Amino acid sequence: MALTKFSESIKRPYVAAGGKTIAFEKGYQIFLYDVASKKVTQPTIALSRNQVLSKSKEFNVNNSISYFDVAADGKKMAFVSRGELFVSDSEGKFVRQMPSQGQRVMEVKWLKDSKTLLYSQTYQGYLNWYSRRADGVGEVKQLTEDLRNNREIAFGPDLSKAVYLSGRDEVRVLDLASLKSKTVVKDELWGFQNATPSFSPDGKYILFTAIRNFEQDIFVHNLSTDQTINLTNTGVSETSPSWSPDGKYIYFASNRTKPAFPTGMQNSSIFRMALENFDEPYRSNKFDELFSQPVKKDSVSEKKLDDKNRDKGRSEEKVKDSTVEKDKKKLLITIDIKGLRDRIEQVSPAFGTQSDPITIQKGEKNYVFFSSNHEGKYGLYRTIYEPFEVTKTEKVIDGGIAQFTEANGKYFILNKGTIQKYNLEQNKLDGVSINFRFNRDLENEFKQMFYETWAGLEENYYDSTFHGIDWAAMKKKYEPYLTGVNDRNDLRILLNDMLGELNSSHLGFTSMGVEERKPFGYVTNEIGVLFQQDNPFHIARVVANSPASRKEIDLKEGDEIIAINGQKIDPKVDRDTYFTWPSLAEEIQLTVKRSGKEMQVNIRPLSSTAFKDLIYDEWMKSNRGKVDEWSKNRIAYSHMKNMSGSELQRFLIDMAEQENNKDGIILDLRYNTGGNVHDEVLRFLSQRPYLKWQYRGGQMAPQSNFAPAAKPIVLLINEQSLSDAEMTAAGFKELKLGKIIGNETYRWIIFTSAKGLVDGSSYRLPAWGCYTLDGKDLEYTGVAPDILVKNTIQDRTEDKDPQLERAVQEILKDLK
Repeated sequence: MALTKFSESIKRPYVAAGGKTIAFEKGYQIFLYDVASKKVTQPTIALSRNQVLSKSKEFNVNNSISYFDVAADGKKMAFVSRGELFVSDSEGKFVRQMPSQGQRVMEVKWLKDSKTLLYSQTYQGYLNWYSRRADGVGEVKQLTEDLRNNREIAFGPDLSKAVYLSGRDEVRVLDLASLKSKTVVKDELWGFQNATPSFSPDGKYILFTAIRNFEQDIFVHNLSTDQTINLTNTGVSETSPSWSPDGKYIYFASNRTKPAFPTGMQNSSIFRMALENFDEPYRSNKFDELFSQPVKKDSVSEKKLDDKNRDKGRSEEKVKDSTVEKDKKKLLITIDIKGLRDRIEQVSPAFGTQSDPITIQKGEKNYVFFSSNHEGKYGLYRTIYEPFEVTKTEKVIDGGIAQFTEANGKYFILNKGTIQKYNLEQNKLDGVSINFRFNRDLENEFKQMFYETWAGLEENYYDSTFHGIDWAAMKKKYEPYLTGVNDRNDLRILLNDMLGELNSSHLGFTSMGVEERKPFGYVTNEIGVLFQQDNPFHIARVVANSPASRKEIDLKEGDEIIAINGQKIDPKVDRDTYFTWPSLAEEIQLTVKRSGKEMQVNIRPLSSTAFKDLIYDEWMKSNRGKVDEWSKNRIAYSHMKNMSGSELQRFLIDMAEQENNKDGIILDLRYNTGGNVHDEVLRFLSQRPYLKWQYRGGQMAPQSNFAPAAKPIVLLINEQSLSDAEMTAAGFKELKLGKIIGNETYRWIIFTSAKGLVDGSSYRLPAWGCYTLDGKDLEYTGVAPDILVKNTIQDRTEDKDPQLERAVQEILKDLK
């Protein structure tokens, strides 16, 4: 019977000791319910609060720069730190902060006048473009007012146009003179996790990626003809495309044999695609050039040029730069579609993982920079191409980089929050030391994070109907409470409550600030035993593979622990008090009483998490033992705790040990907490025999070596099988691999990703729904078993497992 009928949910009810009153929370206010009168009242509560959020906090840009750009004159930089915009000289000595009105700045670019900035800043939670004078004088101009995120901007070769992504589906071009944008391509781009688009070196094409069957393909758009061409059009992802400066190649990252979905791109390499079927230079031609007739110089013109250069004080470097600009204007890129994919070659090392190619040309040398771990750990590497020279690859710096940019013939890298100058010829880096303190109040920062989180869900949430919730109304409902947020925990509660309105899985807001860091913590030291219920210091049994199970450790059932490290135990005190310390001890000395005699036992403890895993492992081994007993060793059993890579390995090892020698298989996904290896599990289970092998006089052996699909398989699920376990169960059913036994899964299956906020906080963004082939949303339906069997609490206390018993029975029935 409902005691209250409110239009909004109540939370955290507490019943008074006498049972006459219930206190609860509604709308972040406290209410009382009188059981006798059935009336609700709101007590008058007056609180004095120290408003701390509005007080300024000091930060430093040192080692915390997230984005930067260098002006075309090479003299000035603009950079972003904690969402604030700054301008300085190229040495970082003279810094000025640009006002941001509490919003978050993400990207910044210099216009070609080296006096004006173009930057992205949040507007109602969405990123939009703004411009302003870089000296901080004058008004800010808002260039777009979109309720969609504008991002990933890149300038054209002559700095007259820019290209960027807008929302989930638009590639736009921004005229840098008029500062007006227009959409040039509409496609499935996704609202985040994008490659940055770019112009071709001649400015005629736009290079970008779009999604086909959940994989990224590389496209070029011809600005003059308004035609778009898919350059790759494969079943795998090609991403992070980059033009070579001479316009001959497009470089990209890919694993050309394995799709990126659902695990993300793994073991990718760097490739280049030749846009025409051209040949490399010939040595004989270079030799002939040595003896070609030299061009007669016009001494008068030469003298005039020398005088002009001297009079204007132009440096040799500037003359070279002007020549480069002329060469760029002469570039005319053409794309021969015929045989395009045949002209793809790998340029990175043959092992390891490589990503994010960047290309630079200096004279006849072409430098290809990329991230790689082929030497064991990730670093930035470069491969150098030079005519008639052996191609070589060398390390630039340990770790990855966030940006690589060039200005006035100089190169700069952003690495671990620090801007560094890069000497291309010497392959050396020199950090730019910037120390500048600035103030920021958390009140405005928290408000900005609230609106950005709401907007991120609005643009990217997988269900366009928001599970039937008016998402705009939810913003209006919760934003008045922002004035009551007084610490980070208040913000966590507010944002998680708003996200919770979606009634969705894989959601949540996580935040941790310096002001919340605790100076101490506690760890429970486990020794590897379970204790008796009635006698909390008497050992009930020793857990297998625990510290207490080792040969040298003399602990047995019935032993009583009477002292720890010499401290006598009071049986009336909570046992965990004696085992909970600031950190995990290297070893513990126990005083144990056995049959009236005392003895000392030294032991190395483990964490409570590791101990729980051992108990979980015992349950798994017990299940395997039961299956062996009930089936007379005819059925293989494997349990997966989750759908991680390590559990996949455990499953495959189980199958390698058992599958060939058993007549049936049970895969147990009960209590499975999810992950992302469903495809590998289903691929393994789908294998069937198709040939046999035999050495003369030997036994016939099947091909493939593992062929579980030819045997009876049962999949076990329950109400705590969630996320990727549900995806696996749905695929198992669709592929008709066997019977599913247990009860319905949790209905907790959306693919999610994390989005970072200005202070390092993050929220989970479920952007991809999971559906059956007939269009059912697994988040709503879950997966129902073919045979419904429920395990009760009593079954567990009595060590019974009706679901497992039925699985064995069904397989034995099929084997008759």
